[in-house]
Amino acid sequence: MISTLFFSFVGSLIICMALIPPLMATASRLQFLDIPKDQRRVHSNPVAKVGGIAFGMGTFTAMLIWAPKDDIVVGGILGGIIILLFGMWDDRVGLSYTIKFLGQTLGALIVMWQGNIHLNALPFFETELPLWMAYPLTVVIIVGVTNAVNLADGLDGLAGGLSLLSFAGMACLAYLGGDQTVTLLMVPVLGGLLGFLRFNTYPARIFMGDAGSQFLGFFMAVSAIVLTDPQRGPYTAPLGLFLLGLPLLDTVGVMLQRLKEGRSPFVADKNHLHHKLLAMGLSHYEAVLMIYLLQATLVTLAYVLRWQTELTILGVYGLVASVILFPFLRSGVWKFQTNRILKKADRLLTRASMITSSSWLTTEPIRILGIAVPAFLILSVFLPRRVPDDMAYVAAVLFVAILIGLWVAPKASSLLVRGGLYVGSTFIMYLSEQPASSTDILSPIHVFFLGLALLVALTIRFNSEHRFQTTPLDYLMVFLAVVVPALPEMQIGDIHLSFLTAKLIVLFFSFELLLHVFAQRVTQLGLVALWLLCGIAVRAWL
Repeated sequence: MISTLFFSFVGSLIICMALIPPLMATASRLQFLDIPKDQRRVHSNPVAKVGGIAFGMGTFTAMLIWAPKDDIVVGGILGGIIILLFGMWDDRVGLSYTIKFLGQTLGALIVMWQGNIHLNALPFFETELPLWMAYPLTVVIIVGVTNAVNLADGLDGLAGGLSLLSFAGMACLAYLGGDQTVTLLMVPVLGGLLGFLRFNTYPARIFMGDAGSQFLGFFMAVSAIVLTDPQRGPYTAPLGLFLLGLPLLDTVGVMLQRLKEGRSPFVADKNHLHHKLLAMGLSHYEAVLMIYLLQATLVTLAYVLRWQTELTILGVYGLVASVILFPFLRSGVWKFQTNRILKKADRLLTRASMITSSSWLTTEPIRILGIAVPAFLILSVFLPRRVPDDMAYVAAVLFVAILIGLWVAPKASSLLVRGGLYVGSTFIMYLSEQPASSTDILSPIHVFFLGLALLVALTIRFNSEHRFQTTPLDYLMVFLAVVVPALPEMQIGDIHLSFLTAKLIVLFFSFELLLHVFAQRVTQLGLVALWLLCGIAVRAWL
């Protein structure tokens, strides 16, 4: 179970990141370009919409290799392939709603037939749902959520970040509830999605397209149904409303507003939540961050309320949904003095920066970081007591691939080095995590990472010469780094997942800063990545 979760996550992430560059290069020839044609678009230049293909292929490959081939997993894979293929078709030619619904319904029917996945109960009803009622309701839920996530994909990084939070919440609850099937369904999706989001945050270099958004919505609906099936586990169906989160509420709100205004609920407009936030004066960056915060709140409530009664869960959900849906039922869009508040905040930050601009904080933290991180990585190959053969083979293959890539495609050196650092450090930290000291916050390794986190924060805040542009994804990762260690029982075998996750996030931030500030030294960082991968392989065979 331990190695399966680890390799399915890392494998999906690697495959996704490896597929993105060639897919971007061929997007125009294959007609996978998003060309803005109407005012609802928030971008002005053509963008490759191949992200969904990349993380879909990463997810399927990881599931086929590492996930158990039970009915639910096989049904999810088959149904997901149908959704992905219809989405790719839609991205190329622009399908009518009739054909879209046909493809989504076909995917839902396949997962119901092969995986035997359907609603078994409704809130407050003790008896099992008859099949004549369960099957149509299941199709409606799967198709509805698939389209809800598709409609939520309106800003860079929006649908992907919302889905990441939902899938992370489902994976956490599945793990705590002992549901290995849902856990093994979620982990590959999380890996591929995380690999994609680095390319999709504002300003996005790629889009996920309808293939990606429908794929995410499909798996979100299927996983929520399976996870909250009272016949399979401890959770009740209403909990799924929190896990599905903002995409569902946004779609309901938009349709209610259209009906209130006497229009068809299926006619596209600019009344989604992200449009309203932009109209309030928030920037693209701030609107995405605000929606992430709302989604994180909903997913957190799912965790907090997981053992509560159906009445309590529905009561809290009703209150939260009323607050979120209220702006949709108002005529027009609320106008706040958001710009004035943001300008005041910017002036305060500018003054603070001027006060500290001449201090050592502007130069020394990044210099220390530039020494500490490579030194740690060079010495870290000696930390693991044992390296499994399968991990050594992966490291060896990546070593050869990166070495050849740096020689053949020097323009992609930054991406290759980043991949080597990410994967190599993940392997090392996983292998060197010692149960005896993992909960001791004052252990040397934890003190080192606390210092590293402080250096990262100081560099981001005060380095004016090479200003690092944080993205909503960065704040999302910080949120996970803070929340995951606070969760109880989050461990794989004897390894505490919470501390491992926090340390990896600190390392990843360090890599991004070093690659940004020391872009001219990418070759040196590449040598560190190669040393890391080579060391892992050699340690297993000595």
